[in-house]
Amino acid sequence: MTPQPPQSQQPSRTPRPDVRPDPEAGAAVKAADRAHVFHSWSAQELIDPLPVAGAGGAYFWDYEGNRYLDFTSGLVFTNIGYQHPRVVAAIQEQAARLTTFAPAFAVAARSEAARLIAERTPGDLDKIFFTNGGAEAVENATRMARLHTGRPKVLSAYRSYHGGTATAINLTGDPRRWPSDNGSAGVVHFWAPFLYRSPFYAGTEEEERDRALQHLADTIAFEGPGTIAAIVLETVPGTAGIMTPPPGYLAGVRELCDLHGIVLILDEVMAGFGRTGKWFAAEHFDVVPDLLTFAKGVNSGYVPLGGVAISAEIAATFARRPYPGGLTYSGHPLACAAAVATIEVMADEKVVENADRLGTDVLGPGLAALAARHPSVGEVRGMGAFWALELVRDRETREPLVPYNASGEAAAPMAAFGAAAKKHGLWPFINMNRTHVVPPCNLTDEEAEEGLAALDAALTVADEHTV
Repeated sequence: MTPQPPQSQQPSRTPRPDVRPDPEAGAAVKAADRAHVFHSWSAQELIDPLPVAGAGGAYFWDYEGNRYLDFTSGLVFTNIGYQHPRVVAAIQEQAARLTTFAPAFAVAARSEAARLIAERTPGDLDKIFFTNGGAEAVENATRMARLHTGRPKVLSAYRSYHGGTATAINLTGDPRRWPSDNGSAGVVHFWAPFLYRSPFYAGTEEEERDRALQHLADTIAFEGPGTIAAIVLETVPGTAGIMTPPPGYLAGVRELCDLHGIVLILDEVMAGFGRTGKWFAAEHFDVVPDLLTFAKGVNSGYVPLGGVAISAEIAATFARRPYPGGLTYSGHPLACAAAVATIEVMADEKVVENADRLGTDVLGPGLAALAARHPSVGEVRGMGAFWALELVRDRETREPLVPYNASGEAAAPMAAFGAAAKKHGLWPFINMNRTHVVPPCNLTDEEAEEGLAALDAALTVADEHTV
């Protein structure tokens, strides 16, 4: 087992309470949910939500007394785990001082959150527009780019997710876009690099990078550079598969944007705030975007908050011209107080450094070892506390364990894998033929080893579906 960092670097952790069963309370919670809650992305009669009794640190538990190690971080947002005492206290203190206030005023928590975020964003992204979440951040970043350039089109990648609101869902490249895409949103999709399933017949990372950049350059040329306001990319795509871009790709996109006067928007809603082992994933690639969107890990999801970090040039566009956008709860004091406390916790407890070390010393080697043992693992990829396992039926052909966008019986092998993980006390992140390993960034080595052991057992079930 990898040695723990010195005690001075150990994070303060929420104590693990005794998990005592209360099935009657759980049944009441579930009954009310089924009677009244309308769930997202779901056929309402085909889902079976688990009633959750509580959570702390990297764990949550149900009313039956079962405790799960959460390798999903909620929806990849509890970067410091559940119920961190310092953040809970900050929310309580802010509620006692000033629970809410309109966004047109200067409020201490809002100002301090913006300052702390601006200190950590790359380059001159020093102005912060607050939203309630990531989709609204993408909506507003896209609006800013269109107004700044006076151009209508926006380019985004297939194998991407940018949110569920009108523009964000059209920018999205995965099947969740299809029911809302009427082809009139001014969005053009292109192929970003992904060597394991290369659309460019590349054999090396260098070939994949160069061919992907040429494809993007050709797309820009044929769409008309003067019509394109922005290129929107997840710095490291999240839900779509955690495909780390090859060295030089993002720099090449930056050059294309500069050449044609196109705004570069990097979506760091999932990859930001320590998830990749840096405050923002853009730092890995030495690229500064014109706009950067964030949410999720900014306050570990404790109170909804997102935002856009804005470059000096784009901010200047709206110095004497009103920006035509806003939200009632922009920069909500409770959310901003949670962000201030979360950023301070991450700095004091070296959470970003811990995520980096976990990726290098624990999760990376541990997942590679699992891949060597299990024929169902086609590829392991990631960094920090941000990893994906590509599960396949056949390593040679790379046939996915389940078909693209599978459901029902066609998705049964992944469902069996997920059930096995839960049986061993691990709550897995599953999307299509992949499982993502995205635990809290302050995960301990012992918790990581516990999760890897559960994955080991669950992958044995996935192996049964290989050829």
